[in-house]
Amino acid sequence: MSEIHAQRGYAEVAGTRLYYELAGAGPALVLIHGFAVDARVWDAQFETLAATHRVLRYDLRGFGRSAAPGTAPYSHTGDLHALMQHLRIDPAVIVGLSMGGWIATHFVLTHPEATRALVLIDAVLIGAEWSPEWKSRWGEIKTLAVQSGIEAAKRRWLEHPIFALAHMNEELSAQLARMVADYSGWHWVNPDPHEPIEPPDIKRLHKIAVPTLIVTGEYDMRDFHANAQLFQQRIHHARAVVIASVGHLPNFEAATTFNRHLREFLAGL
Repeated sequence: MSEIHAQRGYAEVAGTRLYYELAGAGPALVLIHGFAVDARVWDAQFETLAATHRVLRYDLRGFGRSAAPGTAPYSHTGDLHALMQHLRIDPAVIVGLSMGGWIATHFVLTHPEATRALVLIDAVLIGAEWSPEWKSRWGEIKTLAVQSGIEAAKRRWLEHPIFALAHMNEELSAQLARMVADYSGWHWVNPDPHEPIEPPDIKRLHKIAVPTLIVTGEYDMRDFHANAQLFQQRIHHARAVVIASVGHLPNFEAATTFNRHLREFLAGL
């Protein structure tokens, strides 16, 4: 595939500085990464999707090359809406991975006029109860960051079961480690002034009216399978796909299969 020209830069929007990449022409599509990684997690999707779509990927506030939060209240959905307006992006298919999934969900609920369709990949759901295992590991990592430093917390984060399948591929494991190495660790050692999401999105899923695709890795943790079931049950006409033999990052661990499912969904819009 010939390299597609991408516009890369920083946008001063919503009181912050966001790094973004924009490429292609056609219907708009936005890619939102998960916690402690960045826009590079979409490397296997960005160029191929840009052959048929106008694709935006960006680093969330506090991640990658974007600015860290300060003390002023903000919202990730507000950041995205401001970025789309800044770049003059039409209503888009919003694609969210893990933490990016709750941002995508909340964006659809907050800005339905800016949303054409929704794709949720092993997504977090605001208001869903985390398992004791998840809460214990998360608490341990935050404590480690405070007591032993951010680098120690990053090493423990990379040992999390959600990454077990990715680590079985040497190249993917190295790519994942590079992204986590570039994460500031800000959220582990600072209070996050993100605006509260009230009521929680779990109570409003029935309001989502756009076409929705729910993707889950076969071997992801049960928390994310439980979320996928709730999304499918409560979003009208949602379509669900389980990708075999992968964990928490299907687009990263099985790009060819994931891309095929995504293209089939996009073709049906």
